[in-house]
Amino acid sequence: MDFKQIRKTLSYLAGWLGLNICSLIVKLIPARFIYGFAGKISALGYCFAGRQRRIALESLRLAFAGEKSGQEIEKICRDCFRLMAKSAIELLFLMDKPGLLNSRVELAGRERLEEALRQGKGVILVSAHFGNFPLALARLSLEGYRISGIMRPMRDARTEGFFLKKRQSCGVKTIYSQPRSACVDSTLRALRNNELVFIPVDQNFGTAGVFVNFFGRRAATATGPVILAQRTGATLLPCFIIRQPDDRHQLVFESPLKLEQGKDSRETVMINIQKITGIIESYIRRYPAEWGWIHRRWKTQ
Repeated sequence: MDFKQIRKTLSYLAGWLGLNICSLIVKLIPARFIYGFAGKISALGYCFAGRQRRIALESLRLAFAGEKSGQEIEKICRDCFRLMAKSAIELLFLMDKPGLLNSRVELAGRERLEEALRQGKGVILVSAHFGNFPLALARLSLEGYRISGIMRPMRDARTEGFFLKKRQSCGVKTIYSQPRSACVDSTLRALRNNELVFIPVDQNFGTAGVFVNFFGRRAATATGPVILAQRTGATLLPCFIIRQPDDRHQLVFESPLKLEQGKDSRETVMINIQKITGIIESYIRRYPAEWGWIHRRWKTQ
């Protein structure tokens, strides 16, 4: 085993141990202290997660070049770490408290979701790794909606298993993005059963995607939501969960996205993925600390 593999193994072990320690602490401390605890975790994370901090700062500079000062970018980065810590602690604290979880997340524009379901062809909730999105999925499931989320598994299998059990306890089904054929089959089955499928469309997708404009730069983006909508007639419904000043959340449903036709199928996909990406960018610009800047969105060029 080489040094890089040893370092990776130790990193996963440290993360796993930290997760279990945090989970235990959250069970023991009073509810009023959980966000203070999250603040301590975020300070440690910002200090010691050097690689993630560098990626976040690099991504912020790429996105806001010429728009924001170095001081503003630094603040957004710190706030991003703080909100990620809050979201993680909330998941540990709220996922096994359905009554409290429901009271913490308000649904805004629910009539748009209901109207989409009345079409009977399933609903594709297009969104991003924005805000506490796992909490949004749990809230919808506890409300009685049949919902799945398409996700990439975490690199550490033990950590993935931990959060998989949390999602399952709230009735949220997980559709893993790989293998691709199984992902497509499971998604089609859910949509044909008139269920909700949550698809984040904000991560680098390599050469398999299409390149669209994101913060003025070409970004490789997945085409799945549009292709699935074309195949099934499912409604594309943008949705985002936004943290409020009192640490409650508002889950916002935008108006459904009508597919715009291009001169051929490729252009149709490109046009509509650009529209989705534009909506995601608009939310990130309004709430920049809510997005996961620790991902190299523009890696593939």
